[in-house]
Amino acid sequence: YGIIHAGGIGKYLSDWILEGEPPFDLIELDPNRYGKWTTTEYTAAKARESYGFNNIVGYPKEERFAGRPTERTSGLYDLLKSKCSMGFHAGWEQPHWFYKPGDETGYKPSFRRTNWFDPVGREYKQVMEKVGVIDLSPFGKFKVKGTDSVKLLDHLFANVVPKVGSTNISHMLTPKGKVYAELTVSQLYPGEFMLVTGSGSELHDLRWIEEKVMRGGYKVEIENMTDEMGVLGVAGPYARQVLQKLTSEDLSDDSFKFLQSRHLKLSDIAVTAIRISYTGELGWELYHRREDSVALYNAIMEAGQKEGIDNFGTYALNALRLEKGFRAWGAEMNCDTNPLEAGLEYFVKLNKPADFTGKQALKQIKEKGLKRQLVYLTLKTDNVDPEGNESVWHNGKVIGNTTSGSFSYSAQQSLAFAYVPTELSKVGQKLEVEILGKNYPAIIVQEPLVLTEPTRMRLQRKGETPKI
Repeated sequence: YGIIHAGGIGKYLSDWILEGEPPFDLIELDPNRYGKWTTTEYTAAKARESYGFNNIVGYPKEERFAGRPTERTSGLYDLLKSKCSMGFHAGWEQPHWFYKPGDETGYKPSFRRTNWFDPVGREYKQVMEKVGVIDLSPFGKFKVKGTDSVKLLDHLFANVVPKVGSTNISHMLTPKGKVYAELTVSQLYPGEFMLVTGSGSELHDLRWIEEKVMRGGYKVEIENMTDEMGVLGVAGPYARQVLQKLTSEDLSDDSFKFLQSRHLKLSDIAVTAIRISYTGELGWELYHRREDSVALYNAIMEAGQKEGIDNFGTYALNALRLEKGFRAWGAEMNCDTNPLEAGLEYFVKLNKPADFTGKQALKQIKEKGLKRQLVYLTLKTDNVDPEGNESVWHNGKVIGNTTSGSFSYSAQQSLAFAYVPTELSKVGQKLEVEILGKNYPAIIVQEPLVLTEPTRMRLQRKGETPKI
């Protein structure tokens, strides 16, 4: 909008220059949301589309189709494009949900539950009861190695540096102690790491890391592997059974533990396998050369016939991660939130020797105490689910906002994360969430709604009966 926004942008830009970070999360204005896939042709198509969409109604889960697909298609795009509804993620096409005979196919936007609702429930069930495969190629992927790699990551991340063959979830914080990014960090060989971030965060995170390297004079090499590397997620109770058919490596729980990473061959295709899954179920992420994606996918699908293997998309993934209480960067945490109010204490090691970025600010935040807290809500709704950014009410006043939400196919009701004042953050607190102009009753519940597979296994070993 040019001049209309110029004053605000000028103010935030000057704050950013003076303070080293903007006063609000400004990722929507970050030039790093574009990459080399943003060609002149793409830009021209998008400019026309955006101008034409100036006064249209914006729907939840909105898709805009001009300029698509870009050059950024995963190795599986041609194989899957007719079988699913694709979503756009930082230039990539990624399956949102898959069609079966009898489904109403295509993109049907609505403020209420629409044509994807039942198919997503089917995919949810697939992962919870059998085994599913998801294309995760849009992840941002970086290799970091060199004499100072451990020192660099210890300074960048609030978590400890994982040992060789291990993976952890780590957060980069801003100097004021806000959550700049969330990545999974794996030490593949001594001093050689693979860092993985969400699709929209690729250059946002890379810029931050490269700037730290330059300013600190660290002796490291950083390689952006995002376009060269494909990723397949395999998750569900039969994930191990299916993958074991394709390798001589022992994938048993004793040999390949949760949050371990390993190089192995699946059906003679070299992969870096990490035992991790955003679904919270038994699963692996398989990193491989992009040109091997089709062969790897076909081998896994063939091996899983007896187990009833099938595809799932990002909508089912979102429902699964919300039930497990997993936060998402850009929703539950960003440069507007600190990790303590977001419930990320487990990943923040304030007592580690390294003086990581944001450590001092975070200590002060902890001393002062939190004004608000991320809570976990169930809602009684009718054919509509929270998406995030809905107002949370208490006693006739707006007291907070949701960050993300979905239907819980396990509890058969809506589920959401929300920020509320600390004094209203106790389990059992009754609130209301405004959706489409109507206030629906909500209650704060103990998270998670569904225990993760590693937690269930741990409880079983202790002789306890875990809740699904």
